[in-house]
Amino acid sequence: MGFLVVLGIIIFVLIILLPMTIKIVSEYERGVIFRLGRLIGAKGPGLFVIIPFVDRMVKVDLRVVTLDVPPQDVITKDNVTVRVNAVVYFRVVDPNASVVKVYDYVRATSQISQTTLRNVLGQSELDELLASREKLNQTIQKIIDEHTDPWGIKVSTVEIKDVELPETMRRSMAAQAEAERLRRAKIINAEGELQASEKLTQAAQVIGREPTAIQLRFLSTLTEIASEKNSTIIFPIPMEILRAFDKWGRDDTPKPVVEVPKKE
Repeated sequence: MGFLVVLGIIIFVLIILLPMTIKIVSEYERGVIFRLGRLIGAKGPGLFVIIPFVDRMVKVDLRVVTLDVPPQDVITKDNVTVRVNAVVYFRVVDPNASVVKVYDYVRATSQISQTTLRNVLGQSELDELLASREKLNQTIQKIIDEHTDPWGIKVSTVEIKDVELPETMRRSMAAQAEAERLRRAKIINAEGELQASEKLTQAAQVIGREPTAIQLRFLSTLTEIASEKNSTIIFPIPMEILRAFDKWGRDDTPKPVVEVPKKE
């Protein structure tokens, strides 16, 4: 009877100690082992045994972490207040450093990302923020990666997601864009007029060398108008015909001179 009691106690103790002794680490994880408070190293993936009450294991995830940076109110270099948020992609490359050298590497990376985002955008103008976003992303990524490198963190990408402008600034930018479109339209129209005038000058030179060409052009124009089934056709009359009528209407015969007698 006493043997059964002892055997039951042993089995009970083994059941309790077994989960504390056998550890399973997944492929995307590493287990950082501490023995009596001293760092032993990272193990895994797979199954391994630790000493209960002597060893302590901390699991570290090696997958890429997507960190949303909360919206930050930033005053740009040209004194424009904008609201910016971003996303940071990072992963753990040194499990030992991520556990030993920083208390919470995710929170620490989030805080340094917010600070860097405000500092970098505060040194940039609004036009640079809107037009050169890729350059700013690389600058922010480089600064964050330099700060997190001692923690065993590798920042791979930083992307500025949204830039929220004040309502007055958006109206001003819309007016500026409309004025720019009008300017381009006027320039294109002027260039078209210039090219048309050059072609008309060339056409006038050709017609000046061959006066009969204008008659052929008149006939071609009438053909185009007649094909559209218009009820009214405007026929252009050459200026030579009008000059002929003007010549016939003149009276070239000398008029008699009437002498008025002088009063005495």
